Amino acid sequence: MDAVIILVAQYFYMLVLAIGAVFFFTQPNVVRKSMLICGIIIAPLAYVLSRIAGYLYYNPRPFVVGDFTPLIAHAADNGFPSDHVLLTAAVAMIVWFYNKKLSVVLWSLAILIGVARVLAGVHHVADILGSVLLVLISGIVYYLAVGRSQPRKL
Repeated sequence: MDAVIILVAQYFYMLVLAIGAVFFFTQPNVVRKSMLICGIIIAPLAYVLSRIAGYLYYNPRPFVVGDFTPLIAHAADNGFPSDHVLLTAAVAMIVWFYNKKLSVVLWSLAILIGVARVLAGVHHVADILGSVLLVLISGIVYYLAVGRSQPRKL
């Protein structure tokens, strides 16, 4: 079971990125352009918000406060928010505006990655929820700023 947790926690983000890339490259040019605009807003905004949130809130990693060895070797730094979940949730959020069904799959994978990282002992649940919240805020900002005027599909 530990091997599955490690696999999901450490490497499944690549699966989310690959699915997002395949979806992107199979879209017509007008949708790809719209997705680029979406990504250029959501991803950097989520990242900046995560850096600010991490500066304002320090959450020691579970293996630090619990004094145990995590399943994944990790620095004993701030665990808030989870970068793995932030990245995968950002991909899921971008896809949300273009394909709801695929986005639900990607969101599910992002949450699965978060659960695995909690089980691996490198994040608290708050770190995962914080990442999801920051991405949702970024998606709302995108939608309110330019998203309503962007093409979704042909």
